[in-house]
Amino acid sequence: PLPLPRGGEGEGLETPSAEGDEPIELVVTGEQDGYRVPDTSTATRTDTPLRDIPQSIQVVPQEVIKDQQITRISDAVRNVSGVTPVTSFSGSYDEYTIRGFTSYFNSSLRNGVKTRRTQFNYGTNIERVEVLKGPASVLYGQLEPGGTINYVTKQPLDEPYYSAEFVAGSYSFYRPSIDISGPLNADKTLLYRLNVAYENSDSFRDFIEGEVFSISPVLTYKLSDATTLNLEYEYIYSDRGFDRGFQPSPIYFELPRSRNLGEADDYYRINYHRAALTLDHRFSESLRLRSVLTAQSSLSQYKYINRSGLIEPDGRTVRRNYNENPDGLLSEDFSVQTDLIGKFNTGSIEHQLLLGLDLSRSTDNYSQSEKRGDFPSLDIFNPIYGLRPTNIQRGYEEYTKINTTGIYLQDQITLLPNLKLLLGGRYDFVDRNTLAGLNQDLTRSDFYDSAFSPRAGIVYQPSDFISLYASYSSSFVPNNDRTVTGEQLEPSRGTQYEVGVKGELFDKRLSATLAAYDITKTNIPTVDPNNTDFSVAIGEVKSRGIELDVTGEILPGWKIIASAFLNDAYVSKDNDPSLEGARLANAPYHGASLWTTYEIQKGDLQGLGFGAGIFFVGDRVANQSDPLIIPSYVRTDAAISYKSNNWRAALNFKNIFNVNYYDTNGFFIFPQAPFTVLGTVSVQF
Repeated sequence: PLPLPRGGEGEGLETPSAEGDEPIELVVTGEQDGYRVPDTSTATRTDTPLRDIPQSIQVVPQEVIKDQQITRISDAVRNVSGVTPVTSFSGSYDEYTIRGFTSYFNSSLRNGVKTRRTQFNYGTNIERVEVLKGPASVLYGQLEPGGTINYVTKQPLDEPYYSAEFVAGSYSFYRPSIDISGPLNADKTLLYRLNVAYENSDSFRDFIEGEVFSISPVLTYKLSDATTLNLEYEYIYSDRGFDRGFQPSPIYFELPRSRNLGEADDYYRINYHRAALTLDHRFSESLRLRSVLTAQSSLSQYKYINRSGLIEPDGRTVRRNYNENPDGLLSEDFSVQTDLIGKFNTGSIEHQLLLGLDLSRSTDNYSQSEKRGDFPSLDIFNPIYGLRPTNIQRGYEEYTKINTTGIYLQDQITLLPNLKLLLGGRYDFVDRNTLAGLNQDLTRSDFYDSAFSPRAGIVYQPSDFISLYASYSSSFVPNNDRTVTGEQLEPSRGTQYEVGVKGELFDKRLSATLAAYDITKTNIPTVDPNNTDFSVAIGEVKSRGIELDVTGEILPGWKIIASAFLNDAYVSKDNDPSLEGARLANAPYHGASLWTTYEIQKGDLQGLGFGAGIFFVGDRVANQSDPLIIPSYVRTDAAISYKSNNWRAALNFKNIFNVNYYDTNGFFIFPQAPFTVLGTVSVQF
């Protein structure tokens, strides 16, 4: 068997096959050294070279995360074309707009397994971030057609590895962390990895200080040459102030970005647990079984002051209301994902067949302790805090259960060494039951959906360093609405046509992808013009664009990750003609990024490195129904570092020119951080 590397060098977990002459290909690969990642499992659920995938998929590896000193892992996607982070409910979840479509709560994967409401990805146990562009329902079920994000976590190594890091910076930020790994027995059949981090910080936003603790142990047990068990657990506790941002009105651009329109005692606390057990067994060199059992629990407790309307006619006063849930919202998710992967030939044609089954259950339980009430209005230019709520009543209750079953089949066909075909299809069954309402006035609603999602793609490689591809893929999202006659609306469907070229340059040290796509999403619920209490599924939106992504090493020590895109995402059909042609929220027309580093390779200054980057995002619509244009911005970052033997020190400067810019979630706008400095000291052995 091939030896496993130490942390940060090459591939990770591999085990020999039953025949002993070929390593088992695990879905979760190990640490990658460099900016270029040659293969991935996100797009196919099999380890496939990126150049063989007829779809755009981009990877932000560990070295980029370290070089940019990313403390919120969602910031990693700023390096990827067509992707814009979404500041979610108090910034507590990682959400994204991809190719014009925003996914809420269920848009992410963790090691290839769908994860609802991905919590506080602070990045200490994340090995890399993979972005799959376009519909992914053929493998992952109900998803928006823009794409999905896969977080690949750090896995055990079979050589001892110990790392410690301390990060400190602006606004009283500090985060110590450790990352240790190695074998637990002499024959290296039992491996472990442990990531632990604690974070404490203030903020440029008033009242948003807080702390976070995370621990992520992983055990890998090689039962035999052909069978591996992997057990992962992750716990995160977060206690922070509550940040609701600003409402989408031009007047809020006049406020200092520190201004918080809530109260000093607002809070958002989360206790998050996730466990995953993976069995990987190879019956033979050509037949393999992989099954993943996951369980996830999240308890969210909060108290916040919400704005119930826009600015009053006086131009400075906003109405507010009170919301508190001390017992919290409990979300639980359980899933089983089983794949059978077979390799065989029909004549000279090679096949890699994937047959899979997904079963999942998700529940949400809002505690009956939620309270709502009135709260004194606030002068946004001269706020007076510390007032108390009145007219407190029992608030919102919701009990939701969602059962999902998915069956899928995929065939990766090698017609010729330079001609590859990908065919796949999936059938999903979704059963949703909800009991919800205010002040004990609860209403029950039951919905059942089924949908088929196909995909087809072809790759032609005229040379060893060029791949031409074309693909068709589809997606679906259930519509939990009914018509005036009581009929359930059909699911919203997305279809995408994509063509592109992938190149490997400079002796395959640099990878580039140029893609063009056309997405149409149909069956979108719109208000019934004859009865505004009900919906009709006649809405349609389109997204068309071109994207370029480049990553890798141009010369020894000189690395780059860059992107650029054009995107036109708009409403193409609605029963309100005034909305047709309107831009989709948080979908800029264009954007670009460039991050590059250089490390001196020899001489007295060997190990000294420099980095610089710019991130451009065009103007965006913040609110679909009452459009507010968020101005475009260019953020400039820089870094300086020094590595010697087993230690590293770095300074990262973010938003050097102190640009005042905003992100949005489609409902509110959120000021982003001014000029910030982070210092890092780390050691590994």
